[in-house]
Order: sequence, then structure tokens, then C-alpha cells
Amino acid sequence: MKQVYPTFILNKNDDSEHPFLVCVPDMEIFTEGDTFADAIEMARDAIGLTGISMEDNKEELPAPSDQTTAIAKVKQDTEDIDFSQGILTYVDVDFSEYRKKVDTKTVRRNVALPSWLNYEAEHAGINVSRVLQEALMNVLNIKRNI
Repeated sequence: MKQVYPTFILNKNDDSEHPFLVCVPDMEIFTEGDTFADAIEMARDAIGLTGISMEDNKEELPAPSDQTTAIAKVKQDTEDIDFSQGILTYVDVDFSEYRKKVDTKTVRRNVALPSWLNYEAEHAGINVSRVLQEALMNVLNIKRNI
């Protein structure tokens, strides 16, 4: 699922290591970047990580706010930094693609095969796990990430 979240980027205008501060109010995310482009990438990464963590915990992803609501949300918490003085931009994240990119751990699954089929696969030097992965991707119409 692809979403586009309003994101505020504030340039501190100083010589600090990370002069660009980032706030994604819909997900209560705060991060920072070295450049404006880096700040957008850091926002995308933080949104992606937060989103897949929410999905893993069976939590519903927040719907992206419209501009007026995003500004109202960010103005609620101006105690330390007033992000409403920053630049409002929109950051897109494809959560399915993001998960493929970062969630690369393997999991063990028990698969039952007839003994004769297992024998044939072993003697042919076929990697059954690889064949199963390819078959599942084909059935689910999913392309492998390169």
C-alpha cells in the first residue's frame, strides 16, 4: 500500500551536524538530516519503519492528514520547536516495497512433500526452498527485489 504523508522540514540555519529537522505529525515521527534531500530520505525511512512495525503489531496505519489538519497537529506541540515555521512537503512510502527492502530475514516453514518427490529433487540438485519462493512469488504476482 502506498501512502503520502505531510512532512515538515525545518532548517535550523546553524552549523550543527544535522541542520534539517523533520516532523511527520500523523505518525508522531521526529528525525533529522544533513541536507534537505537527506531529510526527505530520513522521513521516508522513518515512515516506512514505523508503518511496517505497526502492521506487524496488527495496528492500523494512520490516514494521511490534509494540509490544514497537518498544520494544526504540528502547532499543538511547539514547546521545543515550531515545525509549522518549516517547509511543508509530502513524502511517499510504498509499505509493501519498503518491507521487501528491509525485512530480508528468512523464516523456517515446514513443508510436507511426498518422499519420492523429495528424492527426485535431491538427486536433481534442486533447491526446494528456492523453488517454493519462486512459486509463491509467481502465484502472488510479486517481483523479486534486485
